[in-house]
Amino acid sequence: MATPEPTSLPPTKGRSGAKDVARLAGVSTATVSRVLNRSQQVDPATRERVLEAAAKLRYVPHGAARTLRSHRSKMVGAIVPSFDYALYARTTSALQQRLDERGYALVLAEHHYELAAETRIAGQLVEHGVDAFVLVGLDHEQRLFSLLQDYGRPYVLTWGVDGAQRHPSIGFDNRAATLAVTRHLVGLGHRRIGLLSAPPEGNDRARARGEGLRAGLAEAGLTLDPRHIAYAPISLAAAEAAMQQLLAAPERPTAVVATNDVFAVGAMIACRKTGVRIPQDLSITGVDNTDLGATQTPGLTSVATPITEIGRAAADQLVARLEGLPCETFQAFPVELVHRGSTAPPPSE
Repeated sequence: MATPEPTSLPPTKGRSGAKDVARLAGVSTATVSRVLNRSQQVDPATRERVLEAAAKLRYVPHGAARTLRSHRSKMVGAIVPSFDYALYARTTSALQQRLDERGYALVLAEHHYELAAETRIAGQLVEHGVDAFVLVGLDHEQRLFSLLQDYGRPYVLTWGVDGAQRHPSIGFDNRAATLAVTRHLVGLGHRRIGLLSAPPEGNDRARARGEGLRAGLAEAGLTLDPRHIAYAPISLAAAEAAMQQLLAAPERPTAVVATNDVFAVGAMIACRKTGVRIPQDLSITGVDNTDLGATQTPGLTSVATPITEIGRAAADQLVARLEGLPCETFQAFPVELVHRGSTAPPPSE
């Protein structure tokens, strides 16, 4: 039997409704609802007719009315430390795409590494009906967890693994990332290894990556010289300035572990400007294995981290929890050291 075509456009007054879409597409209002809620229980031909009818009528479901009926807005909030850090953008892009596939929208906010601001923003988003939350890292105020629990809002921590499993989390072992590069540098013969990092206060990723370096040094009977530590905001300019401090330090390090690729590339820029050769005079490593580091000359030795996988997994977990489906609430992805030309044995002295 031939597939019926949408009938002629009916006259409407004011805003079109689901009944108008159903009449135009030749289906029931229940079918319209299933299509617009991204249900998989509708055949493709029917789905296409409904979407075509909705487009002709410029029909958009009334979000407020739907929220009142279902007690859900189908909005997920992601509160990230900073919009400036490109990797958070890549994670939230993957998050948004997966949520959109499931019929959910993403609301994005930043807290500028201020945990009190994060709690305040979360409260505002709860007031506006946001259903669930994606948070970055393991450091958060207890007030935030109490707020989300009191209002029954599911949440997931990302970019880290909660070893105690107190809170649902999706991420990777940040300590293991820098432990791997430190072992690599020690294996090349380096004994004076410096650290270039974001400030550790309120930033568990920075703390864990610093701990990984210290653990790798301790394995070899070495320690991290306080004169060989530099903290800076995450930007190329700030990293370059911080690296200048390390280059001017007494008995400067022969290698530097940067806790992300932005820091590492900023350090490489500082070396070029001061005539320090990489890797002949000084080795540099990063974390996250971004195109920024891979396309340097020499290419940056770095640790590949699951940037997009985290976003997709966070979306899958929250949608499953909102819809009462089974899911993994604790996921740890592996990391992998990627060897390039920015590391070599230390210069002979």
